[in-house]
Amino acid sequence: MVTLITSAIRLFTVFLFGSLGEIITEKSGHLNLGTPGVMCFGGIGGCIGISLAVDMVGVDNGFISGFIIILFAIIFTILFGSLVGLLYSFLTVTLRANQNITGLAITTFGVASANFFSLKIERNNLMAASNGFFVNMFGISDEASDAVQILFSYGFLVYLAIIVAILTSVFLVKTKWGLGLRAVGENPATADAAGLNVSRYRYIATIVGSSVAGFGGLAYIMDFSNGLFEQAVSIETLGWLAVALVIFSTWRPSVAIFGSLIFAFLYVLPYSSLLSMDTTTMEGIKMLPYIVTTVVLIITSILGRRQVQPPASLGINYFREDR
Repeated sequence: MVTLITSAIRLFTVFLFGSLGEIITEKSGHLNLGTPGVMCFGGIGGCIGISLAVDMVGVDNGFISGFIIILFAIIFTILFGSLVGLLYSFLTVTLRANQNITGLAITTFGVASANFFSLKIERNNLMAASNGFFVNMFGISDEASDAVQILFSYGFLVYLAIIVAILTSVFLVKTKWGLGLRAVGENPATADAAGLNVSRYRYIATIVGSSVAGFGGLAYIMDFSNGLFEQAVSIETLGWLAVALVIFSTWRPSVAIFGSLIFAFLYVLPYSSLLSMDTTTMEGIKMLPYIVTTVVLIITSILGRRQVQPPASLGINYFREDR
């Protein structure tokens, strides 16, 4: 049971980063279906940074080398995620391209890039860094108590995801910039008339959201898969689940924390040694997140409460001349 829970929490990190990035983007009124591709690019960037750092300082589990490897991973993940977010923003905000088509193109490009770079990056570097700094930050042994293993036997990305979720929730609800972002997503014309720069808000939200989502790809490769880059193509599947999770959480980061844990548990449950099931049952359980998301979407549509609805301008490009 402990193994099942810890595996779910490791995968929870992937879902949470991906959904948080998409929530931030969608709060500005942009529907970025390129989230799976963004997560692939984030994983690529982080792995390139890790490989460069390992070549520079090696892996000796010391503080200095560990700090440099983690720093390079963060910088390159943010860099690659931001560049993809910038590209999406340029196409959809400046050139006013269709958001759905642009997002799908980015997803296709991201998955293809992951396939390509999985053959180019030194896998031994990734596996060594994963075992040293990304899987078990506190060095908890298998002989520790169940409670200690469940709470502390993870890499830093698990705790970073929770911190980012809390900060995002506070930002959206308690700060004037967060309220401005929500205003832009609800009614960009009114926000523009009130003096808010709609294009700037959408650019920044999409770039920041893409940076956050990119950490989902890094978490999958370095934590959940122990540095096995050949599994990077699976990020696309998890990326679509992260998009579905945004609907499940009704665009609230605090709910996304619990939703990510539920999705992760349902995803790893079919592979658990605790259960004996045939292929049909396994695939049925893996369908549950999609089914639950559909049910939530139907319920929220029937209720019609503004608090559980998507931003009113979601997916609609803003033309100031039409104001």
